[in-house]
Amino acid sequence: MCRKISLFRPLLACLLCLFGFGGFSLLVALGWTVSFDLRLINFIQGLETPLLTKIMKFFTYLGNPVPLACISAMAFILLSVIFRRNAEGIFFAGVLAGSVLLNETIKQIFRRSRPAFHRIIAIGGFSFPSGHSMAAFSLYGTLAFLLWRHIRSAAGRGLLLFSSAAMILLIGVSRIYLGVHYPSDVAGGYLAGASWLFFSIWIGGKLKKDGTISPPG
Repeated sequence: MCRKISLFRPLLACLLCLFGFGGFSLLVALGWTVSFDLRLINFIQGLETPLLTKIMKFFTYLGNPVPLACISAMAFILLSVIFRRNAEGIFFAGVLAGSVLLNETIKQIFRRSRPAFHRIIAIGGFSFPSGHSMAAFSLYGTLAFLLWRHIRSAAGRGLLLFSSAAMILLIGVSRIYLGVHYPSDVAGGYLAGASWLFFSIWIGGKLKKDGTISPPG
């Protein structure tokens, strides 16, 4: 019974996020997100100031391949070398690598063009789902999941959750602000990233001998 309860939660979360992503994908394919996208884009880009543009460029930079690889490498070293949790380091690397491959696969399926108006930075490639948003959710969501067990204080755990959520949100919003993604791209990236993370947690639990999931234990 303990095994079923412990593994049911991430599986249920995965299925809910997958269902949400499927629904969002259908709306995007049918063009029913246009009004939602334009209203949110107008609101976010209406906040534009020189200082805010610099801030948004910084957060979007953190989601670029090189900074993302550096942050991931440091996290891998923290988990595998400092905390001596090789399995957690491998799990972390697997989630990140799988997220990148999955995002590219989905983009090739939908082949959605990026917004063509008020673009502050230049970028190529397809738009749905947002790779930055999906990678941010996979990276910081996985870190929060794995580091939870290593932080004992309530304040420390609260700070971990807040900082992870803030990074995920700001990286996603920066893509809308800079004009390279529709809000539906960002939402799709979050849902796809969440689904993949919860699926990975479920698989990780099934592969353990005792059939349990340690964090946030």
